[in-house]
Amino acid sequence: MRPLGWLALALLAAPLAGRAADSADALVQRALAAEDRFDSKTALACLLKADAIRPSDPFILQKISEQYSDSVEDLSDPAAQRPLAEKALAYAQRAAALQPNNAVNVLSVAISYGKLSLCSDTRTEIRDSRLVKEYAERALALDPNYDWAYHVLGRWNYELASLGATRRFFAKLIYGGLPPASSTEAVRLLRRAVELAPKTVSHHVDLGFAYLADKQPALARAEFELAAGMPPAEKYDVEEKKRAQAALARLR
Repeated sequence: MRPLGWLALALLAAPLAGRAADSADALVQRALAAEDRFDSKTALACLLKADAIRPSDPFILQKISEQYSDSVEDLSDPAAQRPLAEKALAYAQRAAALQPNNAVNVLSVAISYGKLSLCSDTRTEIRDSRLVKEYAERALALDPNYDWAYHVLGRWNYELASLGATRRFFAKLIYGGLPPASSTEAVRLLRRAVELAPKTVSHHVDLGFAYLADKQPALARAEFELAAGMPPAEKYDVEEKKRAQAALARLR
């Protein structure tokens, strides 16, 4: 039998490549459907399969990072949380490296550093907070109307402004002095996030905490009550509503 020529090989390969792409797209759609059901396990499994078929796709990489990041909240043991947070960061960094001008990918790096801080010692937590701010500011520069970039920067402000003595010591040590951060700026940033996406539960919850840090408990209570009564649209909204309810209980 005569060996196949290059053209024949290309014609045979094209349908196979098309089927692989279709398969990756189908897996992504299954993952997004699972995400809508708050099923991170199924979403992640589908996305990892899609990544194996179509590696180096920044959208798939960012969504994998998002699922690992959301999965951190499912665990309470820092030792179990850390591998998931590290994977979230690694996939976010790959997505951002492939599409450095994509605000979603860049902010995913900031969020992943924030999740990593949940299972880090105080020194590492404060050190990485610089990177949270750096990547969030970069994302906001890329998209000045990106609500989540305002959210992350707002939360960074009120958390740094509310540091206790031990964390304040490490912040001074690592930063060489505390960077400018204030509860007033946190309120401004989170109010902007709410203006851009008023139906996002997390924006209202963290605006409530910013108001508390800014000594405005009545406004904080209003935001917590609003968040507690909102339907969850994302998996993490379930935990956010619990944060709001716990805050309300403390304010009574």
